[in-house]
Amino acid sequence: MDEKIVFLTIVGMTLVTYIPRAVPVLLLASRTLPEPMVRWLSFVPTAVLSAMLFPALLLKDAAFDFSLDNFFLWASIPAFLLAWRTKNFFGTVALGMGLVAAGRYFFG
Repeated sequence: MDEKIVFLTIVGMTLVTYIPRAVPVLLLASRTLPEPMVRWLSFVPTAVLSAMLFPALLLKDAAFDFSLDNFFLWASIPAFLLAWRTKNFFGTVALGMGLVAAGRYFFG
């Protein structure tokens, strides 16, 4: 491929990624958002994480997988409870990884 096309593609991708992030920051930098909007925006990270996480936990080959072989699903339950109770990110990740590793080691 021509180097010019590669360069223009990278520049275009940079702009498409940067502009949607920069415009709200520039437009809202000197303003205070209403409290209902701030509250609503506080739920966005949880919603996005859930939207990415639940298909990985619940689906296998485009079908629901609630079998005992789904170590990710079963490890996520105590990890979720730990996260909810302690709000400790690293402890939650360590518990989840440990449970998946133990499940694979002992059960296959």
